[in-house]
Amino acid sequence: MWLSPEEVLLANALWVTERANPFFVLQRRKGHGRGGGLTGLLVGTLDVVLDSSARVAPYRILHQTQDSQVYWNIACGTSRKEITGHWEWLELNLLQTLSVFENEEDVTTFVKGKVQGILAEENKNKEVKEDEDSGKFKEAELKMRKLFGMPEVEKLVNYYSCSYWKGRVPRQGWVYLSVNHLCFYSFLLGKEVKLVIRWVDVTQLEKNATLLFPECIKVSTRDREHYLSMFLNINETFKLMEQLANIAMRQLLDNEGFSEDKCLPKLKKSLKNVSALKRDLDARAKSERYRSTFQLPKDEKLDGHTECTLWTPFNKMHIVGQMFVSNNYICFASKEEEVCNLIIPLREVTIVEKADSSSVLPSPLSISTKNKMTFLFANLKDRDFLVQRISDFLQRTPSRRHHSKEELRNPRSTENEVFLEQCEVSSPGPSTPSPGVILDNTEAAPTATHALMTIFRKEPLEELSSKMAKEKMKEESWNIHFFEFGRGVCMYRTSKTRDLVLKGMPESLRGELWLLFSGALNEMVTHPGYYSDLVQESTGKCNLATEEIERDLHRSMPEHPAFQNEMGIAALRRVLTAYAFRNPNIGYCQAMNIVTSVLLLYCNEEEAFWLLIALCERMLPDYYNTRVVGALVDQGVFEDLTREHLPLLYEWMQELGVISTISLSWFLTLFLSVMPFESAVVVVDCFFYEGIKVIFQVSLAVLEANMEKLLNCSDEGEAMTILGRYLDNVCNKQSTSPPIPHLHALLTNGDDVPPQIDIFELIKSSYEKFGSIRADAIEQMRFKQRLKVIQTLEDTAKRSVVRAILTETAFSIEELEELYLLFKAKHLMSCYWGGSSSAAERHDLSQPYLEQYRIDSEQFRELFVALSPWTCGLHSQVLAGRMFRLLDQNKDSLISFKEFVTGLSGMYHGDLIEKLKLLYKLHLPPALWPEEESALEAAQYFTEDPLADVSHDLAAGGEASGQQVQEDAGNGNVKQMKDEKIGSQDYRYHLRIWAREKENPKENIKELTKMNQEQFIEMCKTLYNMFSEDPAEGELYHAIATVATLLLQIGEVGKQFSSPASRRASDMGDHKGLGVQSKEGVSASDQAKTEAAQPKPKADCESDVLSDALKTQMERMKLAESVATKREASAAQLFSDEELRDDTSMSSYSMVSSGSLPCEDISEDTVLVGCERAVGAHGRPSTVDTDWSISFEQILASVLTEPALVGFFEKRVVVGPKIAKCKSQRVMERQVSSSSDQELSPSSS
Repeated sequence: MWLSPEEVLLANALWVTERANPFFVLQRRKGHGRGGGLTGLLVGTLDVVLDSSARVAPYRILHQTQDSQVYWNIACGTSRKEITGHWEWLELNLLQTLSVFENEEDVTTFVKGKVQGILAEENKNKEVKEDEDSGKFKEAELKMRKLFGMPEVEKLVNYYSCSYWKGRVPRQGWVYLSVNHLCFYSFLLGKEVKLVIRWVDVTQLEKNATLLFPECIKVSTRDREHYLSMFLNINETFKLMEQLANIAMRQLLDNEGFSEDKCLPKLKKSLKNVSALKRDLDARAKSERYRSTFQLPKDEKLDGHTECTLWTPFNKMHIVGQMFVSNNYICFASKEEEVCNLIIPLREVTIVEKADSSSVLPSPLSISTKNKMTFLFANLKDRDFLVQRISDFLQRTPSRRHHSKEELRNPRSTENEVFLEQCEVSSPGPSTPSPGVILDNTEAAPTATHALMTIFRKEPLEELSSKMAKEKMKEESWNIHFFEFGRGVCMYRTSKTRDLVLKGMPESLRGELWLLFSGALNEMVTHPGYYSDLVQESTGKCNLATEEIERDLHRSMPEHPAFQNEMGIAALRRVLTAYAFRNPNIGYCQAMNIVTSVLLLYCNEEEAFWLLIALCERMLPDYYNTRVVGALVDQGVFEDLTREHLPLLYEWMQELGVISTISLSWFLTLFLSVMPFESAVVVVDCFFYEGIKVIFQVSLAVLEANMEKLLNCSDEGEAMTILGRYLDNVCNKQSTSPPIPHLHALLTNGDDVPPQIDIFELIKSSYEKFGSIRADAIEQMRFKQRLKVIQTLEDTAKRSVVRAILTETAFSIEELEELYLLFKAKHLMSCYWGGSSSAAERHDLSQPYLEQYRIDSEQFRELFVALSPWTCGLHSQVLAGRMFRLLDQNKDSLISFKEFVTGLSGMYHGDLIEKLKLLYKLHLPPALWPEEESALEAAQYFTEDPLADVSHDLAAGGEASGQQVQEDAGNGNVKQMKDEKIGSQDYRYHLRIWAREKENPKENIKELTKMNQEQFIEMCKTLYNMFSEDPAEGELYHAIATVATLLLQIGEVGKQFSSPASRRASDMGDHKGLGVQSKEGVSASDQAKTEAAQPKPKADCESDVLSDALKTQMERMKLAESVATKREASAAQLFSDEELRDDTSMSSYSMVSSGSLPCEDISEDTVLVGCERAVGAHGRPSTVDTDWSISFEQILASVLTEPALVGFFEKRVVVGPKIAKCKSQRVMERQVSSSSDQELSPSSS
């Protein structure tokens, strides 16, 4: 590319001149390209270590004048082609002009002006689509693609200088972090090291410091561990690696690949070494922390943050912290944890104004809301810009059309007044429900418009009166808190708020506070009518999720009176069904019914729905998907926390295997299924305020309280009983509701009743002993466990697939596992490098493991060519396409692993008959496309019935047209097609079909459709290609020539017997017969009979046997296919250019048919006549001979006469070497002992 002219004082230092003229010099950098000696090695090493290659291109053009010692660098290039283009332009456009100038200074000025003019023109054209990435970064991205053979769609995120440890020797180089790969490159004194690791293969990623590896990053895969160290900024590198590995795990989990954010705010200054992708990932990480801290919706993006102070009226202080601004919220977090947090939705903001600055209050900003609260921020660095951004967001904020929760719940109104405002009571009658219930016109079941707890509340017993007094005191405490700190979303959240939560939420305020602290209120207010629309949409519809919901409805808190009648059940059904329709990826998972039933007790349906969304999608991510990944991840985190805080108990529990058993039920239901209801709901209170950390704290406290008993346990059952009894006796002494019988009470032994444990004491103990657990530490542990869990699930899926398919193939378990990994790698590569179908189509998570990963025809071709035992050279691509169409029975243009292995197993482990049958099917429809035949033949093939003999035999079993029989037979088995038409995809059908084929292969053979001559010629062509690399090549060629000749004669004889009219036409001189007919009238059939009696010639004398025209034609097929290989010279003599054009124009695969084969050895007075078409004067095919056909039995019988062919097809072939070779093509780590630099051929991944 052209450069702005820069002075160069030492033109020949580290550079070699390749071209020169009086005004310009073209130079190549030493160490680049071949040669260079020791100096070249040193320069190449320095370029890699110091990253000069990312700044200095390997080629450059300098401007010089004779008397000046100063050179000007005016162009550079990454390849010889690029720099040569610039050089030729200079010679053509400037050289003559410059010779006119007399003054050298004028020459230099003119050249500089010309180059700057070119640059200005280029920049003008590129202004519209200017990329934010710097020039240096683009150079590094190009270098990565060149070194590792990556396509343009593979985007580099960032690159860092580091060392890669090979054994005990560090290799200094550069690590390139792209969206899908971690790559390392080093070039030291001629020794090259390359490493490529896909992020989806990473099983562990950790930063540690050891004696051998000081402050290094360990990247583990299933095969080995890699160590990278000596980073300038190891924390930044590790965080970026974590993000990219997380994206890869998300892709494995739910097909959610990486898509670049196109709406990032533009930078005022372009950062030198930061790509747009790196900025994108940094912005995502910050937004994620922001959403997690303030419990905001998933689509909220952080716009920016700034240091400031907040005036807090409750303690009359200025709190130091940070203000965060996003599309819909202004938030504040104090510098000291839990001092004060604040959330201000922009929908509530009425006034934003700049107050007067003073020495006490510099740069103040006042924000007023609709509920008459005013927030005063100060010490803002760029107040004007901040106000402008907030104003922009306010203009885009839609006006609120829905009453927020805090307005509906007026603290001054009584409960009965609120109740009357929100309820409609139906007309009196015998079936009138209780107050707070309406009848839905679309449902027979009544709909609760208020929390079920208030509708089904029983009158308190006399002994509960003291508890009711305490409950009133709780309510009063919260009312005082609301008065002092505000009520609703804009409440000041301080340590006092947390203290109130730990003391328990009053039942009358529980639903409101759950909505507030979980952030569900924000989503509900901004989506009015969403729930009712979903209910209407999902009513009456059935799918797998609704069936599972129906099964679990009556198992959801059956002991509570609210779910002992149809109203509670109907409300639960609607909420769960609406969520299943909102998020089909989750649909419904067991344990969701238990959690949702508790939500409905304290909230109305819509509020419970939004709380369920907050739980499933934000607070407990991935908990309720089909594989409960989130719960398994937190189970691993709990094990790590137990090892850290209770090391002695951890070792014993691991031996018993208890932790993995107990934690899943505890986490999935938030203790609701293992504790009495009135106690577990207090844990839920704390969970909605603090998040998952509370669940870990309480779990650790339970283990710690039972440590002594657990250490004396002898087995898992005893430990489970101890923990079950303990949790069953956790009571809530402050509960005002009548006690609800707990299902786990059966675990309690009546003779030895354990002491009761107060839930508030348990929570207080958990905070005192384990309150040091931080949310960011939990997230770090979650990342580590997520890699482990997802990779373990992938390994489990692999074993399940292998077990399922093991009985249907002769491959060993190890071979199937290796094939599965290759198949999956090809699938994943197509997902992030594009393909003919989307990732969701290729990876259907709703399917069983055997059908989940699928590949399209392009990826299948690559795998087929690499793994097929039938090596056919260039013809392998054609054969792969036919195999793909044969295996793709459902015609969705995708192949599953089962279909892939089935086809491969037939080639490797089938006997002679099975292999020939597979080869036979590959040359019939649907494997052989009509486009691979001539258009005329294809038309006649589908309009006429070439299966008269077969259909006649099959007609006795049932009536079917010739076309239907042909279509069924084309897929290989009429019975199989009938079974598939029933619609069953059960594997047992396939097993029965497979068993029938093994038991009675003769019956199956007879059902195969007959092959016409065009298809037969194609099969012979495939066989010739298949034999080209065999050691017994000559013998096999001779055998197939003999067999093909015999079969052509059989087909001709069969045609004459089956079609008398055709035979008479042949006798009359009609040129449709097979063979060579001279002008003297000698028939080809007589000639063939005469020559058949002669002895068979040897393979090396095949070219002398020209009297047999049929055999000559088949020999020409062999020669035609090897035009591009060792027989190129002889083939060029046999074929003229015109004949080759005619040959290739016949089909997209350059098929050679008997009608188009030239025979230059035949005299000019003879006429070559083909079985399917006769070639006229212009080489164009005439009418297709549809009478000629051959059956599979005839082909099989003919092949059995040749021992060479029998030996070839019965020869045992092992797939192991093919797999190893295919894997070695993907291994990117290698050492090359050569002096060449980066101009090596890129290795494939």
